[in-house]
Parts: sequence; C-alpha cells; structure tokens
Amino acid sequence: MKIGVIDYGMGNLFSVEQALKRLGVDVVVTADEAQLEAADALLLPGVGAFPDAMKRLAETKLDAFILAQKEANKPLLGICLGMQLLFEASEEVAPTKGLGIFTGNIERFSGVSRIPHMGWNDLQLHQTPAWLQDELPAERHVYFVHSFYAANMDDAQLVAFADYEGVQVPGIVMNGSFTGMQFHPEKSGQLGVFLLEQWLKGVAATC
Repeated sequence: MKIGVIDYGMGNLFSVEQALKRLGVDVVVTADEAQLEAADALLLPGVGAFPDAMKRLAETKLDAFILAQKEANKPLLGICLGMQLLFEASEEVAPTKGLGIFTGNIERFSGVSRIPHMGWNDLQLHQTPAWLQDELPAERHVYFVHSFYAANMDDAQLVAFADYEGVQVPGIVMNGSFTGMQFHPEKSGQLGVFLLEQWLKGVAATC
C-alpha cells in the first residue's frame, strides 16, 4: 500500500513520513499530482497559518486536486492545520476561505486560561467511524498544539473530541472518504499510533 503525502511547502513532513514507514507502508512525499493520484490514499499535513497554507495550495493548484479526490472518493487524512484547511473558512490572521469539505469555521480559542491549547488531552469518542475496527486502548490521551479550533461543525461529521476548559475541541472529524485529526497522531504515543494504524487498515480494506 502506498500513501501520498501532499507537499505544498507547509508541513512537518519528516515526522509524518517516518511514522507511516514504521507502520510498514510505502510513502511518497510530493506535489506531483500524477504521483499522488497513483497512491492508495493521501495525507495532508500542515504547520503554520491558515491563509499562508491556502495560498500555497492555490499556487500549486493542489486545492483543486484535493477537491477532485473527494469527488473520486479517495481516502485522505488531514493532520493539524491540514485538518483545519478542510473546513469552510478560518478567522486566523484574516478571514480566509477553506476547502469546504467539513461544515464549520476555524476560530481562535476564547474564555480559556491559556492559548495555545498545548499538551496531552483525553480523547472522547462521539461515534465510531468505519475504519475503527479494534477497541480503543485504555490510555486515551493525544497531543495537541493549536490556538484555533473547528467551531459550529456538523455533529454528524464529529468522530471524537477533547474538552479544553469547557470548549469542545473536535479531535477527529470525518466526511465520506476524508478524515481529519486535530492532534498529531505521530506524536501521540500509543493511542496516536493505534489510530494511524487503524486508519491505514481502513484504507487497505478499500484497495
């Protein structure tokens, strides 16, 4: 099985690539659409500001490519900013339109004691996605680092969340073949590896 990591110039590509390789899959990190299209599934990473990322996707025409993959029902996993880009819009830095795969907007935390939301937090399952076949480990903490979160989202698209001082933070979202994880699975210990492995098994079952 081959996973195509979308390289648009904004992402911690090495850590994601190594995590996937440790799970026994072939990985190609590229912006070349032909190579990405040949992969069994795609991963959209992201580190940085929402407007900069959307600008890079537009400049490389990867925004249209990603939307075409949704129409083609190809599995895609967005991580951290990569997940946020799949929502309708963001208020980070300046109002910016997103890819619109998920319903909702990316907003800055308010009414909490500390921004960013950084560190380990308990992940609570809202519904069970098709790719989650095995029982979750007893240890359910994952690692978050973000100042903005998905708000006003469609409840039907919410898979799991974390509570941050009374704010429900979407941790895993899903719409058809597209999945998003706000936390970093490659940095989230046992549960992060488990979830990444489960998603890969779900991809393999559709190949």
